Amino acid sequence: MRVALFLTCVNDTLYPETGRAVVRLLSRLGVDVDFPLGQTCCGQPHYNTGYRRQAEPLARRFADVFAGYDAIVTPSGSCGAMVRELYPRMGERARTEGRGTALARAVAEVVPKTYELTEFLIDVLGVTDVGAYFPHTVTYHPTCHGLRGLRLGDRPYRLLQAVDGLELAELPGAEECCGFGGTFAVKNPDVSAAMGTDKVEAAASTGATALCAADNSCLMHLGGIMTRLGSAMRPVHIAEILASTKEEPLV
Repeated sequence: MRVALFLTCVNDTLYPETGRAVVRLLSRLGVDVDFPLGQTCCGQPHYNTGYRRQAEPLARRFADVFAGYDAIVTPSGSCGAMVRELYPRMGERARTEGRGTALARAVAEVVPKTYELTEFLIDVLGVTDVGAYFPHTVTYHPTCHGLRGLRLGDRPYRLLQAVDGLELAELPGAEECCGFGGTFAVKNPDVSAAMGTDKVEAAASTGATALCAADNSCLMHLGGIMTRLGSAMRPVHIAEILASTKEEPLV
């Protein structure tokens, strides 16, 4: 199986340790991972802000860069949902507007092969216990794109419950948005901050020392609020927890 890591802009720029965790985790499970250097933004910020035609070249580039792989794995439910949900819509729109079927045909190859990390682990590799060790109390926030877009369901919970030493605490109001929403946080900062504060306070009420999610964009938002509130919790991407072992613990 030829597997490519789609790291995403946020992770590549701000959280490269998450990408390294994905590679370490998948390598431990016997998967050879490639990192195509030509990858760029998936176009989600453009698309969600209304610049949909401008997002099309990025979708075509994604299709070109990741062509030929058996699976494309991303540690981002947000960008994974962009590829899976919105690339087909972009292709169909180009067709109905009389601009041909090239975009639709290009993305049709990569869309069904794109997996969020927890999907790939459970649905493709068929594993739940990945040999991780993380002796901390953790609460999990199911981000909107993972919950409502990709419908990850209980996959992240099953993986976390199998981690040696980890105590999983239920997050009150887990299905409520954290308020980040990409450009929503820029356009509606007061509402975004209020929603994030509610989420952090709910997480703190569990007694957890770590707030886990499958999107570093949401964790960035929540981590900033934790800092401003003086919270003792820390935001941790699920990939880093799953990559942590007794021999190579998460620092």
